[in-house]
Amino acid sequence: MTYSAHIDTFTGDNLPSPEQQPEFLFELPELQFPERLNCASELLDRHVEEGRGGRLCIQAPNVRWTYADLQERANRIAHVLVRDMGLAPGNRVLLRSFNNPMLAACWFAVMKAGGVAVATMPLLRATELKHAITKARVSHALCDAKLADELKIAAADCPELQQVRYFNDILPTGLEAAMTGQSAVFDSVDTAATDTSLLAFTSGTTGPAKATMHFHRDVMAICACWPPHVLRPVADDVFIGTPSLAFTFGLGGLLLFPMTVGASTVLLERGGPQDMVDAIATYKASVLFTAPTSYRAIAPLAGVLRGGSLRKCVSAGEVLPAATRALWKETAGIELIDGLGGTEMLHIFISHDEVHARPGATGTVVPGYVACVMDDAGKPSVVGQVGHLAVKGPTGCRYLADDRQAKFVKDGWNYTGDAYWMDADGYFHYHSRTDDMIISAGYNIAGAEVEEALLRHPKVAECGIVGVADAERGQIVKAIVVLRPGNEPTPETAKELQDFVKQTIAPYKYPRRIEFASVLPRTETGKLQRFRLRQGAEAEPQ
Repeated sequence: MTYSAHIDTFTGDNLPSPEQQPEFLFELPELQFPERLNCASELLDRHVEEGRGGRLCIQAPNVRWTYADLQERANRIAHVLVRDMGLAPGNRVLLRSFNNPMLAACWFAVMKAGGVAVATMPLLRATELKHAITKARVSHALCDAKLADELKIAAADCPELQQVRYFNDILPTGLEAAMTGQSAVFDSVDTAATDTSLLAFTSGTTGPAKATMHFHRDVMAICACWPPHVLRPVADDVFIGTPSLAFTFGLGGLLLFPMTVGASTVLLERGGPQDMVDAIATYKASVLFTAPTSYRAIAPLAGVLRGGSLRKCVSAGEVLPAATRALWKETAGIELIDGLGGTEMLHIFISHDEVHARPGATGTVVPGYVACVMDDAGKPSVVGQVGHLAVKGPTGCRYLADDRQAKFVKDGWNYTGDAYWMDADGYFHYHSRTDDMIISAGYNIAGAEVEEALLRHPKVAECGIVGVADAERGQIVKAIVVLRPGNEPTPETAKELQDFVKQTIAPYKYPRRIEFASVLPRTETGKLQRFRLRQGAEAEPQ
């Protein structure tokens, strides 16, 4: 029987069967992991044990934590989880916060205690939180006090969530108060390399959001592939960026990757264009992570960054237009490093460095991974032919108890849902999505979820959601709405529906464009013909 430190075996019991999982590759020497591995020990404790505890680790407004500082706080929180909250290895812990130092400490505390982190974006509403709690059977939660309201609403309908503590909280019942009486020493649980360390939720094109399962070895695998071979950070680098730590893009780029080399990171709760430019100057940041939409927004202000501390800029989360690459190079004087990753794969698997960038190309396969463009029959396509992007490596898709596993993994390959073509030099070029996912400003938005929110409004009879090309955001969400009799299709009605969606689900998912129609195109069996909605959207003048 394979060793596991998990007393609560929920994640192990709900893994896809071995034949449903992708083929995993561990050909690089640095991917030869021991059978027992705790990623917190490798990323945090190791630096302190080897004499680097005094190095700067995390910065934020009025905060400067060394590696030893972060370790102390993570250890105290781990004791709170185990002693006060009754956490057993394998229990799921919901994390809810803006990007800030305490969220990082909570994440490492969960790892050290042998729990499974379920990080959620700050913009999520109670409905979405309830789904995550129920799907993952979350028993514990650590939440920023500023985001307590939606969690309390969700918790009222989730009896499985038994223990909640709030941090950045001055009350005597807050997490900080509970930490003061705990030891600063905590021996990390001796987890197996194949114990699940985190569940990351990703939107699906149909049905509810899926939970992807990643092991302790997966966390270390992404640190061993893209960063040393493409980014090549050094210990004196200062990382900064906008993606939430609840995104695996943000988790890697703003926490895991800097700590792999003993560098430091800046965690900001506000990531607007001027906020980011000011913070880069204030903290002398050298590595920036954000999405193409943000680079376009920051570009008019980026002239002041020329010749400063910034030396590497990473773009991911959505397709990088050639015009955005050129604009950033013109204004900031830095060539963008583009990358393609995914929640199912945990992080970037196709990319390039600054020297080998090609306008319009995402890059080449990252060492440790292999990628291929497949035709509809599952056979490799010829050079230059558009097909389905498939990838293998040390990480891969494991959905938590979800039949959609069979759609993502076929014949050992992870099918990303992207249509790509490869040139003769091995560079992969994006063509389109092969599913109904809408990627807007780096956010994955499932049309079905927006439809469900709109259909809750009493004026809406039926609706369909499509993605529409947009120069600034890549895509925007468009809703085609049929109103119930007696309601007028006015701009005021459109605004009312938009506001309603913002209050029902995460605001970034709301339809920025609404078209009213008398009927929606359907088949004889009543199935919505989404391809006709998309065709209509594509025909619109941009």
